[in-house]
Amino acid sequence: MQDAAHTPGHGTEGYDVATIMGGLYGDGIIACKGAFERAWVERLGQDIATLFAEARARPGGALERGPNRYYVEAHPERISGFADIIGHPWVVAVCRAVLGPDYRVVEAGFDIPGPGALHQPWHRDFASPEATLKGRRLNSLAFNITTVNVDEDMGPFEIAPGTQWDDLGDGDPMFPPRELWGRYEARAQRKLPRMGDISARSALTIHRGTANRSDRSRPVFVLGVDAPDARNADKHDLQLSRAYYESLAPHLREHITCRVVDGLENIVQAHTIEGLRMGLTM
Repeated sequence: MQDAAHTPGHGTEGYDVATIMGGLYGDGIIACKGAFERAWVERLGQDIATLFAEARARPGGALERGPNRYYVEAHPERISGFADIIGHPWVVAVCRAVLGPDYRVVEAGFDIPGPGALHQPWHRDFASPEATLKGRRLNSLAFNITTVNVDEDMGPFEIAPGTQWDDLGDGDPMFPPRELWGRYEARAQRKLPRMGDISARSALTIHRGTANRSDRSRPVFVLGVDAPDARNADKHDLQLSRAYYESLAPHLREHITCRVVDGLENIVQAHTIEGLRMGLTM
């Protein structure tokens, strides 16, 4: 995973645009090491643990994406460091470089692969839009922040670099057929981020979660961001209370697509990925 180099005085917000673009249009994933202090990450982990317990207690609150593997959408204001995330200079630089100045935050949530989670099939998170398949342009990004130091036995994330451009033809738009899996396994890179790291990737790059053979969960925060022409906001229900929305700095507010509500409502997750429910025993 390529680090997006920091070059004072050059590029967007001091980060090198060529390095950012080269990484995301090439491998499809880049990272900023040590973006957050350990104490900050520990608070994020505590917030996620609280929200996960609440979601598990509520019918439909946590989506299963394989055995003991869950996804939960979250209300941003329940994440104590949300403004720190969307305002981080590297996050801003990456969004501006790839998605343009009018990028929009459309998703906040977290994945939790627990002990016993199985391999996922190789997949992308949604069908490739015409902007990517024909226009060869990325119009969305996913940022991930691990809340733990990831070890080999904890079900690390694997990604097949460069496959954000793959055309899956007339088959399933998200799940490549098994006869293509050898291509992804040959290219696979296993990621072992540490607390404080943040990554950015195209969710179209073929990837999978691997089997968690440890006795520990691997929670990871997910931030989804769109260019103006992307439609991923349709799959989510980002809500901000009026008080929280108005408390955010204007330069953060202007980049969020959300419902501003008087009282937060339970989120009905619309981004179900049925093909991830079973998991693989391989």
